[in-house]
Amino acid sequence: MVDPRRISLDALQAIETPHYRGASDALDWENSPTLRDLTECLFFSPGDGRIWLNDQRMVLLHCEALGALRRELIDSLGLQRARGLLTRAGYLSGARDARLVQQRWADAEPASIFAAGIRLHGLEGMVKVEPLHFEFDVDRGHYDGEFLWHHAHEDDEHIAAYGIGNDPACWMELGYATGYVSGLFGRLVVFREVECRAMGHQVCRVLGKTAELWGDVDEDLRYLNASAEESEHSRMERAPYQPLPPSAGEADEGRMIGASAAFNAAFQSLQRVSRTPATVLFGGESGVGKELFASNLHRMSERRDGPFVALNCAAIAESLIEAELFGVERGAYTGASHSRPGRFERAQGGTLFLDEVACLSLPGQGKLLRALQEREIERVGGTSVINVDVRVIAATNVDLRAAVRRGEFREDLYYRLNVYPILIPPLRERRDDIPLLVDFFMRRYCERYGRTPVGLTMRGLKALLNYSFPGNIRELQNLIERGVIASNEGAPIDLYHLFRDEELPAEFYSLLQQGRLVQHQEHPGEVDLLTRLGCPDLPDASLSLEAVENQLLEQALQRSAGNLAAAARMLGLSRAQFAYRLKRARG
Repeated sequence: MVDPRRISLDALQAIETPHYRGASDALDWENSPTLRDLTECLFFSPGDGRIWLNDQRMVLLHCEALGALRRELIDSLGLQRARGLLTRAGYLSGARDARLVQQRWADAEPASIFAAGIRLHGLEGMVKVEPLHFEFDVDRGHYDGEFLWHHAHEDDEHIAAYGIGNDPACWMELGYATGYVSGLFGRLVVFREVECRAMGHQVCRVLGKTAELWGDVDEDLRYLNASAEESEHSRMERAPYQPLPPSAGEADEGRMIGASAAFNAAFQSLQRVSRTPATVLFGGESGVGKELFASNLHRMSERRDGPFVALNCAAIAESLIEAELFGVERGAYTGASHSRPGRFERAQGGTLFLDEVACLSLPGQGKLLRALQEREIERVGGTSVINVDVRVIAATNVDLRAAVRRGEFREDLYYRLNVYPILIPPLRERRDDIPLLVDFFMRRYCERYGRTPVGLTMRGLKALLNYSFPGNIRELQNLIERGVIASNEGAPIDLYHLFRDEELPAEFYSLLQQGRLVQHQEHPGEVDLLTRLGCPDLPDASLSLEAVENQLLEQALQRSAGNLAAAARMLGLSRAQFAYRLKRARG
């Protein structure tokens, strides 16, 4: 059940701008985000089975299928409860889009940010929105708008199932508008349909006002599942990629991040076994985060107050592994000048994590098995038995069952470790987590290197969402760190900042403003810049790079009829960057 207050507080960050006001009569539709800007955010990865709107996964679904679902809900739950469910679903969609626009076009004109919801509503196939007027003033808490809605798919399906009635039927659309504008505005803005095609009108007419202007919003809140007190949204500062404070950064080192179904399945298994003392075996490819899962299992268990000790078995020479595990007494061998405890003793009362356990030799496996079974060890060169109370967690990136069949791993040790196996999926199977991980690593390395990049370009984001990540999360982390270092201060991280020798994804598609899907190589933004600006031939070899840049600036300005913002978009620059370069070029 969706709580609109919770969505707005947790999933959205309202823009905090002095004198944040605007109106439709002052709206310049050429300002970002334009329709072209928004269509570039929608791209398709058919080989991967995913569609993305920037970093949010989308689906294409037949309107007839949605209509069948709508009828099932109405017939089984009743009209009022079905309307509430669909309204809340629309609210969540609008809230997500508001977050996208706020983060991606943080410096856009306020009216253009509000108007982007109109375009996104149509881009996603919900309804064509015709604004008659709207005005808002955040400081005064005032919003008032009137719109016409054309071709609403909910009307078509509702009329086909129930004919013309007495009530409006655009429930998801109303929820979307409420979620989008409320998220931007910082308080509840309620939209109502005063005319609807499902009521026999030629077109749907919609009014949007702050709750105070409506007065009685009890019925609206009933569909949104919120109380009047809960509907007052607290305003929060928008701070994308703001460096974390040192204490938060240190605490975040051990955070587990994910929202995909594959991640949630693994995390639920982790929660279940954390309440027991059972031995856990983590499986998964290199770089998926097995040690992070293990450390979180320790934090969630009853042994959280004890030590967490990790050992990478692949990093220790075979001749030293026994000493590392069980400790050594002074004089046990040449160079053993003093006694020292092993990992088992250091983990007393806590957890011992053995990574890459398949790398242990067969004699080492036998000694580990004895320690697990008897719960006692002897130091190398020692004569006394030491009792140990340790929970062992193991991890491997190979198939231990196959290693047992090949005679490379002891079967009895395998069954001793494999009490509760948890397979951690590779990143390519949890692509919905990539945007969250990108944001997390971006914040980390911005703090570490004192940088404030504005995010990723669209082609950079598309490449990450379609990349196979053979190195999994470790590779993604390295790519983001590389991008933060390689990019210019205040400029977005682009494709060439991220990838050097890696093999890029072969196929994904973008949506042109005209509605046609094209492969990324065909996208207008990828066409040779000189050709786009009417200079198909390369300049003379004697022409300097500075002269070429000046020519591009002037031609872009000419093509855009003097509109600096439009000219900047042609060259992939911000308006401020274009104005600075133009001023420098003209002396």
